[in-house]
Amino acid sequence: CSRPQKVCLCPFLPVHPLKVSTCLYIIQHPAEESRVLRTVPLLAACLPPDKCKILVGRRFSEDRYPELASVCRNPNTLILYPGAEATNLEEVAVMSSSPSVMIIIDGTWSQAKDIFYKNSLFRLPRQVQLKTNYSSQYVIRTQPTNTCLSTLECAAVALSIMEKNKSIQETILHPLQALCSFQLQHGAQIHHSKEHLLKNGLYDKPMPKNKRKLRRMELLVNNVKI
Repeated sequence: CSRPQKVCLCPFLPVHPLKVSTCLYIIQHPAEESRVLRTVPLLAACLPPDKCKILVGRRFSEDRYPELASVCRNPNTLILYPGAEATNLEEVAVMSSSPSVMIIIDGTWSQAKDIFYKNSLFRLPRQVQLKTNYSSQYVIRTQPTNTCLSTLECAAVALSIMEKNKSIQETILHPLQALCSFQLQHGAQIHHSKEHLLKNGLYDKPMPKNKRKLRRMELLVNNVKI
């Protein structure tokens, strides 16, 4: 896990990489590389190297990334990104019997949105989303809403659905749970979602002057999906 011995997470990782037929392509925003508490390294440690490929960048052209372009044009490739055009992943998994490739964008919500909309390759695969009431266990980092998940959690839920194996989700989440536990024991605070803070009058930062951001906050308070 490359962490100091005192907070080593290796005992919480699977002894052997999980056997999965689904291949993940993690498209990581460069800013995520420098984050100390990022979750993608834990995800990669749970899977075989050929089933979890990480590409770092903001822009992905067909010329520079021919392998990725080929993947995006494959009819069995899915991209996990919520929206009006996205299909419930569980519905897709029921109809699919062949091994799939799934693309997941790793970054803040604004970074992920920028990557998705400014790279035409990512609008070629079938767009899917998770329909779940699962609440994030990544409590040491603030999420926009109560149901927003970290990249590792998205991958864990998605793989368990695609592989039709609930134990995959439990195995991948184990090191994340340990990470949060270690951090809380060493002084970290639980981070409630922005949605929770706004609804309970606990949001202590200045309200944004930008009208678009202010409108998003109003939607969060009023339980409107954004």
